[in-house]
Amino acid sequence: MTTTTTHPTHPTHPRPLDAERADLLVALATARSALTNTVRGLSDEQAGEHPTASALCLGGLIKHVASIEEDWLRFVVDGPSAMRYDLPDGVSWEELAAGTAREFPQWAIDHQNDFRMLPGETLAGIVARYEEVAARSEQIITSVPDLAAVHPLPEAPWHEPGAVRSVRGVLMHVIAETAQHAGHADILRETLDGQKST
Repeated sequence: MTTTTTHPTHPTHPRPLDAERADLLVALATARSALTNTVRGLSDEQAGEHPTASALCLGGLIKHVASIEEDWLRFVVDGPSAMRYDLPDGVSWEELAAGTAREFPQWAIDHQNDFRMLPGETLAGIVARYEEVAARSEQIITSVPDLAAVHPLPEAPWHEPGAVRSVRGVLMHVIAETAQHAGHADILRETLDGQKST
């Protein structure tokens, strides 16, 4: 009889994970858990409330982080074509940043909508989608041949021209982004009803 040892927080993988991948997956899972713990026991209405001076809500934060993770892991697979920031004809980056553009690109509209709960959205549905994104991310991370593989970053004012990012760099970015927003979510939850996620 053969016994297989698996990592306690992850399903069995087709090949053993190296220590670095296992550590990155655990760090990402920990950051995700810190974020999703902030919405335990909330209603859809509470998840959509804006309890602080900012426009942030708990449901929107989870939507945003799921979208960020999905985009960056798509970048790992497809390169810069997975994250395009095209502007409509005649619209400048300055106008877009100032909110005075005569037309807004769909990616910018989608980005704004990621921060709010839209009519018909439920907290359960948002969390379920995040779980699907997480499962897909894990498949990509475990199967990508080399964490040092790089892609050029897509053209955008916030990326240095000619900059590249490795798979490892993407994972570190996603972990940092998730952890940062978990902190924001903790503040929102405590302001909302006094509860802490930890």
